[in-house]
Amino acid sequence: QPDSGAAPARYVLAVDVGSTVVKCHVYDRAAAVRGSSSRKVESLYPRPGWVELDPEVLWSQFIGVIKEAVQAAGLHMRQIAGLGISTQRGTFITWHKRTGKPFHNFISWQDLRSAELVNSWNNSLLLKVIHVIFTVLHFLTGNDRYLAPSFLTFSTHQASMKLSWVFKNIHEAEEAAKKNNCCFGTVDTWLLYRLTKGSVYATDYSNASSTGIFEPFTKCWNPTLCNLLSIPVSIFPPVRDTSFNFGSTDSEIFGVPIPIMAMVADQQSAMFGECCFHPGDVKLTMGTGGFWNVNTGEHLFASRGSLYPLIGWKIGEEVVYLTEGSISDVGTAIKWALDKELFTNVDETAEMAQSTADSQGVCFIPGLQVSGDDPYLCASFMGLKPSTNRNHLVRAILESVAFRNKLLYDIIVKKVHIPLRTIRADGGVSNNSFVMQMTSDLINKKIEKPANAEMSSLGAAFLAGLASGFWTDKKQLKKLRRIEAVFEPQKDSEEYRPSMDAWLQAMKHSPHW
Repeated sequence: QPDSGAAPARYVLAVDVGSTVVKCHVYDRAAAVRGSSSRKVESLYPRPGWVELDPEVLWSQFIGVIKEAVQAAGLHMRQIAGLGISTQRGTFITWHKRTGKPFHNFISWQDLRSAELVNSWNNSLLLKVIHVIFTVLHFLTGNDRYLAPSFLTFSTHQASMKLSWVFKNIHEAEEAAKKNNCCFGTVDTWLLYRLTKGSVYATDYSNASSTGIFEPFTKCWNPTLCNLLSIPVSIFPPVRDTSFNFGSTDSEIFGVPIPIMAMVADQQSAMFGECCFHPGDVKLTMGTGGFWNVNTGEHLFASRGSLYPLIGWKIGEEVVYLTEGSISDVGTAIKWALDKELFTNVDETAEMAQSTADSQGVCFIPGLQVSGDDPYLCASFMGLKPSTNRNHLVRAILESVAFRNKLLYDIIVKKVHIPLRTIRADGGVSNNSFVMQMTSDLINKKIEKPANAEMSSLGAAFLAGLASGFWTDKKQLKKLRRIEAVFEPQKDSEEYRPSMDAWLQAMKHSPHW
């Protein structure tokens, strides 16, 4: 019940601002959810390929879910020890330093306005020269600081090219930057700025490293890259530890100040929530997109076009690096099939896929290949026949997720020179037993699925709880982990070869559409 006296702070709040949903969970010391609330993220599509978020709508949703979750838990704001914020990455906004007024809506990581710019840069002679110079430097010195630039490739997911677009196309932002009056922020930075009524301007290492403008090895905003892309370096926020006292929310917002104890990017947060604390620990998130992350400890690993290094988290002296590979359109394709009434409930899909021996030669080509090397690839079905039914279509969609998991896993094994330990899955699609079993079979490894699939939220809670003394150390966090299921390989991966070969063949026929 809401408490009138000064109750001790016994709970941690975590808000996860995802691509489709903003969720807030209230956790107790056993990491059990005591109350939660969620609201749908409303994306705006002002032009073909453009994806934006209205900052005011996002702000009211953020505040709304916090108030609703605390109320649902029957608590008072005074009982909250700290707030952790996990956010989608690469989505950014710029605003006027003095007035706080944004120059444009949030530009989403899914936005493709920079696709042509990205392509022309990736194919440019200058980039090839940069690759050669830094590859030679890395070879001669063995110094990891030269690794990331030797693999530098631009992606439409990163903020770098879209930020360059802002300064070429939005005159007010360009003018303000000249007078040192322009602020850049990913979702976390802007929320922190609003929560503290403009008194705190900062980001954390995990979010900064996900922009494509921050150098993971030197842990600095990259001045060379900013020069290349005509981005003023003055616009970037200071970078703080991931688990850190960022300040408190203005007391007018929730009635009492709440300490903001962690800001973290969603994939890195899920990694922390899964307790992937050791080099070689692997996390597989299957949500809107799919992400494979490997804890590489203090070493950086990269591979051109497929894997990129990130900072997982920084806590005090400890900096943990990750290698990440991504797959687009995982949950998106399943959601599309639901909207088109191929089934009425997502829970039916595993059963539908299992009800047929194979997809009868039907292949689903997702919107983007592994790590999105062709933003013009078009989603499609191939191999349709008069006898094709909805079970075949659903199976083809689910198989495409498992096949892409296999492709990315093989690249990781080849490029990351660290023995891989446990593989832990999370995200909405990890609830699909067909995808999980098929992935386990294809990679011939067991995959653990936790009881709580909301890992980005749990990771933010863990990080905030550590900073506020709510939990003492990582050893205690590991004891709070609950495993719901373990998927062990049941079939030889060779049994899938004919259908995977057919799918790879179909993929070859679909680029540049």
